[in-house]
Amino acid sequence: MKRILLLTLALSSMLSFSQTDEETIREIYTQSLTNGKSYEWLDYLSNQIGGRLSGSLNAELAVQWGKEELEKLGLDKVWLQPVMVPKWVRGTKEYAYIESSKKQTTNVNICALGGSVATNPLGLKAKVVEVHNFEDLEKLGEAQIKGKIVFYNRPMQADLISTFNAYGGCVNQRYQGAVEAAKYGAVGVIVRSMNLRLDDLPHTGSMTYDDLPVEKRIPSAAISTNDAELLSASLKLDSDLEFYFKQSCTQYKDVLSHNVIGEITGSEFPNEYFVVGGHLDSWDLGDGSHDDGAGIVQSMDVLRLLKESGIQPKRSIRVVLFMNEENGLRGGTKYAEEAKRKGENHVFALESDAGGFTPRGFSFDCSEANFNQVLSWKPLFKPYLIHYFEKGGSGADVSPLKSDSNVLAGLRPDSQRYFDHHHAANDTFDAVNKRELELGAATMTALVYLFDKYGTNPLPEQSQIKN
Repeated sequence: MKRILLLTLALSSMLSFSQTDEETIREIYTQSLTNGKSYEWLDYLSNQIGGRLSGSLNAELAVQWGKEELEKLGLDKVWLQPVMVPKWVRGTKEYAYIESSKKQTTNVNICALGGSVATNPLGLKAKVVEVHNFEDLEKLGEAQIKGKIVFYNRPMQADLISTFNAYGGCVNQRYQGAVEAAKYGAVGVIVRSMNLRLDDLPHTGSMTYDDLPVEKRIPSAAISTNDAELLSASLKLDSDLEFYFKQSCTQYKDVLSHNVIGEITGSEFPNEYFVVGGHLDSWDLGDGSHDDGAGIVQSMDVLRLLKESGIQPKRSIRVVLFMNEENGLRGGTKYAEEAKRKGENHVFALESDAGGFTPRGFSFDCSEANFNQVLSWKPLFKPYLIHYFEKGGSGADVSPLKSDSNVLAGLRPDSQRYFDHHHAANDTFDAVNKRELELGAATMTALVYLFDKYGTNPLPEQSQIKN
């Protein structure tokens, strides 16, 4: 009888100290906002290491830094996953000017696009033909394009509220512009920067030559939005003007790099894996604070916040600092290949790769049952002004993990200022707000906590909030 009484009292005590989901999530936000590490980590990554282009020394310094910081968290496992990545080097600063038919010159701001070939060491000068899309190229034909520089001047669509939709509507001119222009005999390509505001900062980004032979590849550069406006207006007044640019970039052979992985092993279902992550590499013009230093440090802090909040995950939760998202997606592809080879069951993956701005919610690539479960959690996020829960994409690095049964998600911060900084020299630490960054880390942790607690693929009757 005494034994039963003691067991009853112990059970009663455990129940009285159990937290509701609201209380647990409140604790997560409190920890992030008063005891967060994300901003401190980002300060070091951005200001002590800097831009981290795949294959560079800085990228390798970031790998070692990430491994050391994860080891300090006391995770169950931390390791490096080898991956071969491209090595492209920008070289000396690019130079460009507009030359009128009267030989007057005006300097403009450009940068080579990632993966582009160099110009002749003396530079390239030619007449310019302005287009807005690939259909314009076809209409003009070789007769009007051969021997000229093609100037792609399609702006991001300003009336689209989703700036990512605006970006998606014009980024093909940057990525495929050189291949398409080369078909008609163009000698170079200048692309309007992917930026909604008018400024003097050129925005780089990846481009492709597909299977174009090396000898037919033409140099490709981005021009700032202010200078794109200037060039377009100048062409209307003087169609015989010429454009000069010089860049000295080089593509080398692939080199060895690594994904950085840390894990908290699940207490009940250790063979069910959660992934939370972002990409460790960045472009080289700024220090990559928004793209994607913010996602890296937020993902690292998810595991730390779980530990600080006293949460022992049921499932194994991994943070993955992916290498080479910007110009190859080699890290995300390699991680998925290894997971498949080992027969690992990845049931959930969350990516942060949209900047460190105020979190608004998530987009989900999942079944209706899982999405309905997410919708049932909306009241838990309402106090934190998190309201955006939509089906859609997740993230580039986690997308290779997609299966018929798992859940992929992407953190969705406010995007209105993101493309002011994206791939440009002003993607720097001073552009990140500490509180916004910490709110994002807490929001990610809350979603991981809920999916770990209730699982994926719920039955209809299980898709309700449980305390």
